[in-house]
Amino acid sequence: MTFKTTILTLFPEMFPGPLGWSLAGKALEQGLWSLEVRDIRASAKDRHRSVDDHPAGGGPGMVLKPDVLAAAIDACPGVGPRLLMSPRGEALTQRLVRELAAEPGLLIVCGRFEGVDERVIEKRQLREVSLGDFVLSGGEPAAMALLDAVIRLLPGVMGRPESGMEESFEDGMLEHPHYTKPNVWEGAEIPAVLLSGDHKAIARWKREQREMLTKARRPDLWGARESGKI
Repeated sequence: MTFKTTILTLFPEMFPGPLGWSLAGKALEQGLWSLEVRDIRASAKDRHRSVDDHPAGGGPGMVLKPDVLAAAIDACPGVGPRLLMSPRGEALTQRLVRELAAEPGLLIVCGRFEGVDERVIEKRQLREVSLGDFVLSGGEPAAMALLDAVIRLLPGVMGRPESGMEESFEDGMLEHPHYTKPNVWEGAEIPAVLLSGDHKAIARWKREQREMLTKARRPDLWGARESGKI
């Protein structure tokens, strides 16, 4: 079954962008997912095709108009959750990525300017999602990152499905270090245990490395694991 994706944006020419390459691009060619990009401006009714206006109550920037954006959303097929890429949204985690990958598709709204009229978010039940504690110039790069994370988990996209199971965040920890030939490079050797053929010892080493890295680099993740939240 094809995972159907619809993007609402003021810059449709930005897509598919990176999604047209590598795993996502090959999966798009194979029909494992589909991409429809719609221009929000096409739903504007005035002769200037206006999509934004000054924020109520004053302040800098412009806000996407509720009537225009709602019309654009209503014209889209109803497949899967409606997302709004927003810096104030819930954090995009691997758990959320897996949840979205289990859906039949997604509608992703890419915000611009100062933001989106709150009434559209409420009345069209947009789920706000954020890549992290920073602000982008628009939702398009965030939408591409979200889709890249989701698409690679779709059935048939990765050659070996188990490749997605031993990665950072799958069980609340960071991934262990990786090595490959040559065995000695610039005086640094591959850890001997990885060349030992002892699968139990290798598994133990990987686990120890993951725990060490997570404690050192992401104490928030380690704390969540310890408290049972992950």
